[in-house]
Amino acid sequence: MQELLNAVVELMEDEALALTKEYMEKGKSANEVFDVYKAALAEIGARFEKKEYFVPELILSGELIKAGSEIIKPYLTTGENSSGKPKLGKALIATVEGDIHDIGKNIAGMMMDIAGLEVMDLGVDVATDKIVNEAISWQPDIIGLSGLLTLAYDPMKMVVEGLKKEGLRDKIKVIIGGGQTDEHVRKYVGADIFATDAMVNVTFAQQVLGGR
Repeated sequence: MQELLNAVVELMEDEALALTKEYMEKGKSANEVFDVYKAALAEIGARFEKKEYFVPELILSGELIKAGSEIIKPYLTTGENSSGKPKLGKALIATVEGDIHDIGKNIAGMMMDIAGLEVMDLGVDVATDKIVNEAISWQPDIIGLSGLLTLAYDPMKMVVEGLKKEGLRDKIKVIIGGGQTDEHVRKYVGADIFATDAMVNVTFAQQVLGGR
């Protein structure tokens, strides 16, 4: 399906979505088609790192991938992958207080959704108390905290501390994400892992929840 891969990478939305619909209607494996989107996302990320693509291209790619996922999802849930299986788990995601960047969060949330998680997206500039309160009431398995700016690190840390205070930290895995996050930031925040690639969230979720 090189033609689909090229269409997604080159951000040819109409062609990419038409090909996706055609493949699904002809009985192609939903996982196989989704793997093409994942490969395209990796290539788009590589082009961004090499400064061949910029933020507008990332936004367009996020919208294209989301639209493609809407075509694929019915086949993932009702086609060959169904088997009546329940959701893998629940993921609560948010861009923390003081930050409004959401490209990475949106892509990560979409990919976790497709991978079989039930996702609640609280949006951007979300207060620490709101995240903790939602964790208390909704009981997610994973919380994903996003922030591109360094000022996001303290709110992230406050969420982890809030979870500890409520006795939930041992029950909920915490992922932090953003272009500047690294191992040092992860330790400061007290998160389980950091992710600068949306697929890290999916892989981590599958590893910690897949055996249930």
